[in-house]
Amino acid sequence: MFLAIDAGNSNIVFGFYDEVENNWIYEFRIETSRELSILKLEKEIRLFFLEKNIRINQISQVGISSVVPEINLILQGFCKNYLQKNCYLINGNSYQKLKVSTARPNEIGSDLMCNVTAAFEKFADTCIIVDFGTALTFTAVGKDGNLLGVNIVPGLKTAIKSLFSNTSKLPEVELKLPKSALGRNTIHSIQSGILYGYTGLVKGMLDTMKNEIAVPCHVIATGGLSTILTTLQDSFEMVDRNLTMEGIRLITMTNISS
Repeated sequence: MFLAIDAGNSNIVFGFYDEVENNWIYEFRIETSRELSILKLEKEIRLFFLEKNIRINQISQVGISSVVPEINLILQGFCKNYLQKNCYLINGNSYQKLKVSTARPNEIGSDLMCNVTAAFEKFADTCIIVDFGTALTFTAVGKDGNLLGVNIVPGLKTAIKSLFSNTSKLPEVELKLPKSALGRNTIHSIQSGILYGYTGLVKGMLDTMKNEIAVPCHVIATGGLSTILTTLQDSFEMVDRNLTMEGIRLITMTNISS
C-alpha cells in the first residue's frame, strides 16, 4: 500500500493507494497546525488505522508533498518512528526524470507539480488543472510537458474568512451554493456573492487562459472543494479529488526506482 501525504496550509491529507487494485481506497485528513507534534500525529493516525484495519507493515512506500516547510521534519519523523519507513519528500530536484518540466523547479509549489504530473500522465496533452484549496490555482501544461504558467487567487474558504475577519457585522457562513444569486438575507447574500462570484471567476479565467494557449485543452478540477460549485460542472472534463495524491505517487516512484 502506497501512502501519499499532502501537507497544505489548511489540512494534511493522507491518501492510501492499493497497489493490487490500483485504486485510492482511503483518505484521512488532519488540520495543519504549526504546533503539530510527532506524538499528536501518531495518536490521530493510530485511531484511523484501527478503524480501517490497516497494519503498519502494509505500507510499502511513503511520498510527501509539503508547502509548509515548518512541519517537514515532523512528517519525516512520524514516518520513521511510527511507520518505520523512510519517506520521499518531493523537492525541486524531483522533476528531472518526469515527463513534465518547469524552468523554475524551486519556485513552484510541489502540490502544483503533482497535479501537473498526474494530469499529463493521464492525457499526455495540453491541460489546465484547477485546484480548489486554500488558494484557488490554475496550472497549465503544454502538450510537450512544459509548464506554461500558473495563476493563483484566494480560495473559497480564504475569501469567506477574510470577509468575516475584516468586517464587524458580517458572519462566517457555510460554503453552500444558494438557489438564487439574489441574496434574501445576510447569509445568503454572502454565499451568493462568494460562490456565484467564484463561478464567474473560474469561467473567466479558463476562457482567458484557453485564448492565450490557443490550442484545445483538457480541463481537470481537483481539491477538497472541487465539488462545491455545481454551476461549474460543464467547465471541467473531469473532477479528480485524488489528482494531487496520484502525482505524489508518480513522482515518488519515479525517483526511488531510478
